[in-house]
Amino acid sequence: MTTNEITPVILCGGSGTRLWPVSRKSFPKQFIDLIGEGSLFQQSSKRLAGEGFAPPIVVTNSDFRFIVTQQLHDAGIDPGAILIEPEARNTAPALLAAALVAAKDDPDQLMLAAPSDHYITKADRFCESVHRGVAAARAGQIVTFGITPDRPETGFGYLELGEGAAHGARPLKRFVEKPELAEAERMLAAGGYLWNAGIFMYSARTLIDAFANHQPEMRGQVQASVNEAQPDLGFLRLDPKSWAKCEDISVDFAIMEKVDNLSVVAHDGDWSDMGGWNAVHQHAERDAQGVALQGKAHAVDCKDTLLRSESGAVQLVGLGLQNIVAVAMQDAVLVADRSRTANLGDVVKQMRAAHVPQADNFPKDHRPWGFFETLILSKSFQVKRIVVNPGAALSLQSHKFRSEHWIVVVGTAKVTVGPDKDNLKVQLVHENESVYIPLGAIHRMENPGDTPMELIEVQTGSYLGEDDIVRYEDVYARGQGAKG
Repeated sequence: MTTNEITPVILCGGSGTRLWPVSRKSFPKQFIDLIGEGSLFQQSSKRLAGEGFAPPIVVTNSDFRFIVTQQLHDAGIDPGAILIEPEARNTAPALLAAALVAAKDDPDQLMLAAPSDHYITKADRFCESVHRGVAAARAGQIVTFGITPDRPETGFGYLELGEGAAHGARPLKRFVEKPELAEAERMLAAGGYLWNAGIFMYSARTLIDAFANHQPEMRGQVQASVNEAQPDLGFLRLDPKSWAKCEDISVDFAIMEKVDNLSVVAHDGDWSDMGGWNAVHQHAERDAQGVALQGKAHAVDCKDTLLRSESGAVQLVGLGLQNIVAVAMQDAVLVADRSRTANLGDVVKQMRAAHVPQADNFPKDHRPWGFFETLILSKSFQVKRIVVNPGAALSLQSHKFRSEHWIVVVGTAKVTVGPDKDNLKVQLVHENESVYIPLGAIHRMENPGDTPMELIEVQTGSYLGEDDIVRYEDVYARGQGAKG
């Protein structure tokens, strides 16, 4: 790292319920190939890579840590520190923790805090906007990047610009909460207002000082959590006891609305926070009737409609639809008026209250070694498709309530199985061969090959939950339970 490089801080712990059913708690929107090339997280990471940028600091949670590393690897990006939040506490503690970690090497290091789920089509223009704010940030300002509005938008907060300019940035007069339509129209006509993108640049020292002045209690709590953080397989786990004391609050409310050293740089390129299906429709390729098709979808006599199929086995057909969003998945289907999609977060809450599993979980479950998806689930048996990455291995484990039968369909599996750890047998199971894992047996599955290995697993037993796992050895150090 050089003193002239900017360290991106990428936040990727949100759940994105307004893009249900594609985005869910177990695999939220930032990791999905929603629009453009790669996931939103990968697009954000690439946008903030290369000349002028240091390796990013990523702040995420335990469940997503291996997804983060895999997606960064696939995008060709070598990360800096990856901080693991013990629990969600919003953006204020997360950004302070990243600043404290960076300040250990260089208190004057410039940092660019950015969400992982924004969509920006012209990365070079955005980087130009970022570099326009460097002088102000080096002068001790907290620089926020506002988006030049092109319509009276009621879904975003606004920034009202002050008079004058210093170091290439305008002073911020005030934050404006999400307005009613009439107020949004007035601000657009008046000029001097930008959409609040929630992107900030500052030196580590500047942000830490701001917390010391305006959130001294949180400053001490996060410092203690960083001081007691534990390395874990290349990640840095923040201390949970100190972290749990932090207030759950955004950096806007905790700091930005209180400081007097906040400046604004305007970005006039294409930008979206991808906050819902209307945003996807707006940025997707549309025909002359305003119809956007994604996946195996077909439209007849439709207008201003988005049709998206997430399953290669599901053909979605729209006939005579207008202003509709229809999204089909293997286990859930959304059909909604486009004007109502902003209410999807409330719908997900209702499904959670009714214990609907599709509210948060997918049939496809991503793990550090690959993924599995449930094909059939009944009271006493379950059928899964399991895909193991090249060179990857599941934990050495046993189950108290189920037995398993594995049939290899692609590649070769290296299988370890036995009644106890002192009597384990290792065998290679090739395509069209199978192996039986009795209830209580200690076992492990590995992929010794250089291409993904696939198998079909048939489970039978009195309980089939993912928490019926006793781990004895695990290269991913997940501990006990479903994911650890």
